[in-house]
Amino acid sequence: MQHAVGSPLPPPHQPGHGPAVGWSPAAHHPGPHQGSAPVPPPAPGYPVQAPHPVAPHQVPAPGPQQAPGPQLAPGPVPGPHQPAPVPPSPEGTGHVPLPPGGPVAVPSVPPATAAAPDPTTTTLAVLLIGPAGAGKTSVAKYWADHRRVPTAHISLDDVREWVRSGFADPQTGWNEHSEAQYRLARRTCGFSARNFLANGISCILDDAVFPDRPVVGLGGWKRHVGPGLLPVVLLPGLDIVLERNAERSGNRRLTDEEVARIHGRMAGWYGSGLPIIDNSTLDVPETAQVLNEVLTRSMASPPSW
Repeated sequence: MQHAVGSPLPPPHQPGHGPAVGWSPAAHHPGPHQGSAPVPPPAPGYPVQAPHPVAPHQVPAPGPQQAPGPQLAPGPVPGPHQPAPVPPSPEGTGHVPLPPGGPVAVPSVPPATAAAPDPTTTTLAVLLIGPAGAGKTSVAKYWADHRRVPTAHISLDDVREWVRSGFADPQTGWNEHSEAQYRLARRTCGFSARNFLANGISCILDDAVFPDRPVVGLGGWKRHVGPGLLPVVLLPGLDIVLERNAERSGNRRLTDEEVARIHGRMAGWYGSGLPIIDNSTLDVPETAQVLNEVLTRSMASPPSW
């Protein structure tokens, strides 16, 4: 076979094989341009060869064919000095799956079968309020005596009478000396109550707190004992108060005019939000039982004061 001068020789033809892929005689002979010659498909089982010849020392050694791996989603290509990103671990911190957005649920209501708080076995601080002759001291002593946990009774009148010489007797009038001794006695009662409570001993205190002087009376008790103090008002009728006051003696007995004036001021507790017990027809044990019922409600829903 003869070829035109200057034309390259075709690759050697081996028996059983067709012409080499990528070589076309028309591309090396002059003639009208007819476009690129179609490249015949490779024989089955043979890979497509690169269009440019590779030096013999760069030809990779043939290896066994591997099955195509799973297709991965395209991701960012790391830079030359950046490590490849590590996929998050399903249990790693910072990759906790969040629930879908929505309104915050209201806390569930405790079941109705839950036991109500028992005022006879819970450590409490109770303030029993009432006019002179209301039975505060008698009810407080009985209530403290019949509880199933250690309970102390602190009477403000008793603490005030610790002062022997120079005692400011309230029957002589309310002045700066009597008010100073009242404040001192209240602070002493508050300190004693906190000390008892810190040692697991409940307290019930009694005082004739006036509603028209909350800063001096109720506010001072809250400040000295604490916000967990549960106030309860004993307020029987005026005739009952006058009758009980007549049975007193010494500086504990007041004039009828003074008793009536104090009882009238105590009526201001109505509408205050504090629980009020009218013990006009109740004896001491019955009043103590009603006091337990009132404290049960106050423990479940403390009054605002």
